Amino acid sequence: MRIAIVGPGAIGSTFAYQLARAGHDVTVVARGQRLAWLQREGAIVLGSGERAEVKVHDALDASTDWDLVLVTVLAPQVGAVMPALRASAARKVMFMFNTFESIAPLREAVGAERFAFGFPGGVFALLVDGRVHPQIRRGTTSSDAALAEVFGDAGIPTAVEADMQSWLRTHAAMVVPLMAIGTVVFARGAGVSWREAAARAVAFEAGLHIVRAVGSRVRPPALGALARLPRFVLTALLWGLSRTRMLRDLGALGTAEPRMLIDMMRAAAPALAAPLEAIRP
Repeated sequence: MRIAIVGPGAIGSTFAYQLARAGHDVTVVARGQRLAWLQREGAIVLGSGERAEVKVHDALDASTDWDLVLVTVLAPQVGAVMPALRASAARKVMFMFNTFESIAPLREAVGAERFAFGFPGGVFALLVDGRVHPQIRRGTTSSDAALAEVFGDAGIPTAVEADMQSWLRTHAAMVVPLMAIGTVVFARGAGVSWREAAARAVAFEAGLHIVRAVGSRVRPPALGALARLPRFVLTALLWGLSRTRMLRDLGALGTAEPRMLIDMMRAAAPALAAPLEAIRP
């Protein structure tokens, strides 16, 4: 396939590396220091030194009939690339980022027949001095079955989810308390207190209330079962997770994303958002 990846940060670079290694023709579209680094190397480079050659551009070529344009910028950055995506001759445009907002405007902008949404839930990656340090597990999700197969064949196990809107909102409700804990753990170098864990448990419950209040379902349903646990059990779970490397690594990603998601959830249902505002990093 001929694939363009817009936004080759840690996640986009991981997809670029895996897809290029699987034999696809991959072009990355970058800017700033990342663009300069990639132009110099002509490849995605892992922390181990392993390389996958890619083409590097500073803008998306609208005339190329890409089989896939994968958009891995942050949600607030999408507006800047939308004109190029609308004009693109791409057969499929997949967005891949955290959001709580409606994804309908994105579908309308590129056309329902071209639109797809995914989430790299199984990909954890850090970008350090230009090199990518990826960990790949199960958990990535796609609204498009054919692309899920492409990613899976490239070494990124991917499940199919028809209702990505509900999935994304449920994921936001789950990940915000974890990210909020992670930022504390990363800054402090130690786990959270029981009271801090309890506040995050309340925020998780509030997040799921907002998911339902805006007309979305809890997806996958297992997360609804998690919310039905007694609060002290959920608090104990979060307290324990705060002592794991996973949460420390999550905290290393910074505060921008949990703040963004909390602000989106507050905008969607202000009357229900107080527990989330209370844990905003």
